[in-house]
Amino acid sequence: MHNLNSLDTIAAALAYAMKIDPPEHANTANADFVRYLDESFGDTAADRVFMYNPDAIAEWVYRSYPQFLEEARLRCDLELPLSSVMPSVTPVNFATMYTGAQPVVHGIQKYTKPVLKIDTLFDALIRAGKKVAIIAYAQCSIGKIFLERDADYFIFENIEEVNAKAAEIILRDEHDFIVVYNGNYDSTMHKNGTEAPISLAELKVNSRIFGMFDEMIKTNWKGHNTLIGFAMDHGCHDIDAGCGSHGLDMDEDINIVHFYKTYTAER
Repeated sequence: MHNLNSLDTIAAALAYAMKIDPPEHANTANADFVRYLDESFGDTAADRVFMYNPDAIAEWVYRSYPQFLEEARLRCDLELPLSSVMPSVTPVNFATMYTGAQPVVHGIQKYTKPVLKIDTLFDALIRAGKKVAIIAYAQCSIGKIFLERDADYFIFENIEEVNAKAAEIILRDEHDFIVVYNGNYDSTMHKNGTEAPISLAELKVNSRIFGMFDEMIKTNWKGHNTLIGFAMDHGCHDIDAGCGSHGLDMDEDINIVHFYKTYTAER
């Protein structure tokens, strides 16, 4: 059974965290997320949001191998089960995550990477005077579909450069909203299978990298109300020849779980 809440409820919730208007076509904010934000911040806003976006980590993978995501899981307070949208491929779902719109509305309905023309969370943030950083690989969906905004783009060829720049940006503490993409599990599971030891090792890499960013944020952003998220796009399943895949309307590909954590400013 698909999870009840859709990925299209996240954009408005992130906007709610920062007390700005949501993107024009966004679905209503996720109620569980809003409740958590209210409990954390009360009437105040988050003035820093850090979104770590791994690729293709399915809910069933997390439930089957929690030890490989333990660091990310234990560092966060909120587990948010969600359903990806169809087709369950990367550009379609990151477009939905950051517009709050279904594919028929935002316009990416297959594995293509055009620059989105509709209103996104990044446009909403920029209108509100927020400074946005997007840190990703040159060929990945996040590195392409959100271009042509007044944001700071840091686009690299490999994960090491992406993560090094993300650490630098955290230490600078100049951006209000930061997005970091890591696609290492996705690329490894496509070649080796979803449960291959080499693929599961990449889950632990994602978890540890997120933990490193969290530790840096706790140390260096003490003066901010902060929200951090470990937020994937879709799930995965195995196919013939020991390879992994996704894109189907099946629980394995659709069901995901986001993790979130808040920190209140030290006065």
